[in-house]
Amino acid sequence: MKYALIGCGRISPNHIAAAVENGLEISAICDIVPENMNKLAGRFKLSAKKYTDYKQMISENAFDLVAIATESGNHFQIALDCAQAGINLIIEKPIVLSLAEADALIAKVNEKKIKACASLQNRFNKSIQQIRGALDAGRFGRLFHATATIRWNRGEDYYAQAPWRGTWARDGGALMNQCVHNIDLLCWLMGAAAETSAYTDNKNHPYIEAEDVGVAIIKFKNGAFGVVEGTVNVFPSNLEETLYIFGEKGTVKAGGKSVNVIEEWRFADGLDDAEEIKSRFSDNPPDVYGFGHTPLYADMIDAVKNNREPYITLQDGRKALELVLAIYKSAAEGAPVKLPLENVASRDFAGTFDK
Repeated sequence: MKYALIGCGRISPNHIAAAVENGLEISAICDIVPENMNKLAGRFKLSAKKYTDYKQMISENAFDLVAIATESGNHFQIALDCAQAGINLIIEKPIVLSLAEADALIAKVNEKKIKACASLQNRFNKSIQQIRGALDAGRFGRLFHATATIRWNRGEDYYAQAPWRGTWARDGGALMNQCVHNIDLLCWLMGAAAETSAYTDNKNHPYIEAEDVGVAIIKFKNGAFGVVEGTVNVFPSNLEETLYIFGEKGTVKAGGKSVNVIEEWRFADGLDDAEEIKSRFSDNPPDVYGFGHTPLYADMIDAVKNNREPYITLQDGRKALELVLAIYKSAAEGAPVKLPLENVASRDFAGTFDK
């Protein structure tokens, strides 16, 4: 399958590594900064064509699959143009920055009968897959509540590397960028959210527009509760990303750098040995991106070849986006917000933390 990557920044090596490991023909790479492409090509010894204009790239080549890993604010137009050209897509998180954009993109993908997935790769973590299996088997009984905690650090150097980071129009803050993976897992495991009440603030990053910390309480349609705590203010470096699920007959905790380690495994049914589960279904990735891109690519390739929906759809990406936007809306209005939302966009919250 002929493949191209649009956006050669921080996450791009994970995409290229996944493409290589899955045997894709890497035909082209694209970035508005040639140096980014040169570094990526050198690191992976790529002979791919290099483009600074994605429109030229897709007009001059026939691709089976394109991954979009640009700044979040550009995802929508690039994805729409690729979809119009009939190209199957992998789109980095968040898929877009407004619900109207999400709906328009999903409609275009359906119209063109292509496959598109959201790059929410932590769903493929061995730890998360094991938890999902226990959930599907009914081992938790009734779900009581869950917590998603992201305690990381991002300093001024990180934001200075790319001026779009931390802006309302092109990115959002800690919840939209760093925390959306764990928020996605919360939605995926606990079901549809019905209401949220939240606070956000910019405590320690006066050089960005959006939040660097957020806390939210979520009520799910099944009656369970959720807690989100997300921050990039942890001194002096990333501390943890954890996910707890508490049920009538089971308690689990996934932790580590990217919820990739099972740290607690307790079930009333006694079907397995907790220590063995912790050992077998835990990974130790070198960074917070984990090992999920490779199986995500494998699934997407299979979805294209067998004309089925990918494991993680754009609709899944929309659900995570909607919950983040609901949290933003609740914090901005100082009141609970019910879901589903009418159209909301991250840019709606411009000026929230202006002093």
